[in-house]
Amino acid sequence: MTTFSEMTGDHRLDIARTTLGFVARHTMSSRVAGHFDEFEGSVRLDGGEPSQSSVRFTVKAASIDTGNARRDDQLRGAFLDAEAHPAITFASTGIRHLGGTRFEVAGDLTVRGVTNPVRGIVVELVDIAANRVAFAGSVTIDRHRWGVNQNFATRLMVSSKVTLRFSVEVSTGR
Repeated sequence: MTTFSEMTGDHRLDIARTTLGFVARHTMSSRVAGHFDEFEGSVRLDGGEPSQSSVRFTVKAASIDTGNARRDDQLRGAFLDAEAHPAITFASTGIRHLGGTRFEVAGDLTVRGVTNPVRGIVVELVDIAANRVAFAGSVTIDRHRWGVNQNFATRLMVSSKVTLRFSVEVSTGR
């Protein structure tokens, strides 16, 4: 059996087995869920000292997909301004082992060219094998902190709270 301490090293995301998604509440319907199709990232794992681990993601903002082309176009334009700000990035600034298979991650999230700290991202180690490690987690953010479409109508129609959900798998190359 592979242990977390054996996974120490630099790893790339397994794009085919990673999902970066979100859920937002809309006043006209219960929820709008979606995901991003294009992203890349790396993870540095330190099994002996998890606080020395780190994660970085770059997401192509225009790759947003909610299953509704009209809504996706609005999200790419008015919300994310993907033409002027093509990348959404996340870089961890701290990782704390909470015990067992749980970790808390803090980092800097950049959306629309605005960078803000995000804290309290609870991540669970969900699978570990000889050549891969899988994590899952979520965090709720306030989109207004990043200036994501703050017009009056949208403020009334769409909740400012957005839950970011992720299921990440990294391959170790073994």
